[in-house]
Amino acid sequence: MTKDAFRLISPSGKETELPVRSGTTGPDVIDVGKLYREQGVFTYDPGFVSTGSCESDITYIDGETGILMYRGYPVEQLAEHSNFLEVSYLLLHGELPTAAELERFDHTIRTHTMLNEGMLNFFKGFRYDAHPMAMLSAVVGSMSAYYHDTLDASDPAHRDIFAHRILAKLPTIAAAAYKLNIGQPFMYPRNDLDYTENFLQMLFSVPAEPYEIDPVAAEAIDLLFILHADHEQNCSTSTVRMAGSSGANPYSAIAAGISALWGPAHGGANEAVLTMLAEIGDKSQISKYVAKAKDRDDPFRLMGFGHRVYKNFDPRATIIREMCHKVLKQLGRDDSPLFELALELEEMALKDEYFIEKKLYPNVDFYSGIIYRALGIPTSMFTVMFALGRSVGWTAHWREMISDPTGRIARPRQLYQGPAQRDYVAIDKR
Repeated sequence: MTKDAFRLISPSGKETELPVRSGTTGPDVIDVGKLYREQGVFTYDPGFVSTGSCESDITYIDGETGILMYRGYPVEQLAEHSNFLEVSYLLLHGELPTAAELERFDHTIRTHTMLNEGMLNFFKGFRYDAHPMAMLSAVVGSMSAYYHDTLDASDPAHRDIFAHRILAKLPTIAAAAYKLNIGQPFMYPRNDLDYTENFLQMLFSVPAEPYEIDPVAAEAIDLLFILHADHEQNCSTSTVRMAGSSGANPYSAIAAGISALWGPAHGGANEAVLTMLAEIGDKSQISKYVAKAKDRDDPFRLMGFGHRVYKNFDPRATIIREMCHKVLKQLGRDDSPLFELALELEEMALKDEYFIEKKLYPNVDFYSGIIYRALGIPTSMFTVMFALGRSVGWTAHWREMISDPTGRIARPRQLYQGPAQRDYVAIDKR
């Protein structure tokens, strides 16, 4: 909806009315679509920190109060009562499914987890020590070569098939990448297992002996997938939208999102938390490292604190903290001292006036890496785990973007700071 216009008067006195639009909740936005046409100027917003790039019905974040909602449902409620497949249905279709709808959706995902054998052969072309994110991006990009008969983005049925394939096959691809790294045979998916159980058996089972799935491990992975499922117009989601806006096939758009997520400033923060905790080493060293973090001239930074959007406590951190306790207690891993160190660091930072003033609260990355480590997942797979959860958010945003009748190819503008026009000089006169 629109309400009062924002009146802009240029230095020459020319006036333009820019509509002010309101969403269901959250800040109003100023529609600057006609600004260049009427005033001959662009807006300038490095990093797009104050720019709404699209309309969306999927996810809402209030960073000031620490609110995260999927399709209007608080993430705390979904984490407590739902599961990842139900949340996936919600993100893709806008409403929670009925029992019959969820059963059909679950059946569709279970029966589409296998990869074409030709795709498995791709893994033989990678070095044994190739990073799993490199393999994930490459193999997902190759899916368009296998499913080119269902790439008509204007066909709703094709959009559904694409969504189901991404959700079903990405865990299989991820597990195959891990198996290549450790020199074990690929494990095929099993239709008798649920989504996270199936992923765990593909990741950790071997043909030589039976594998027993720990229900706490499956519960923890499912919870992490829910918490990572979507996070509004973040870097990787915006990348998927931008790539998809050109009409590129959706698999290449998801591959682009995977590549964006791989960046250490985006998806690699939980690995950095473990590195930081290992550097601190002992609870007796916390005061020293907190002081280093407050020193602007010291390169040390506390990883896992603060967030680009949240200026309050990350709601996902509260949920995941409880699960971290549960996982370490149930599995009895020797990472408990690491977790105790994390808790002590959290408590000290939250009491320190510097962190309170800066609103540097723990975020979801602070605990997720500890959980993954306790489950036996190596650090090279941490960002892959993030991608598995976020894949449904990427897919939901691609579907929303591609079905928008007013959608246009993304084309940001710039503030040019290069040389003004100049004439070419022959090489013998330079």
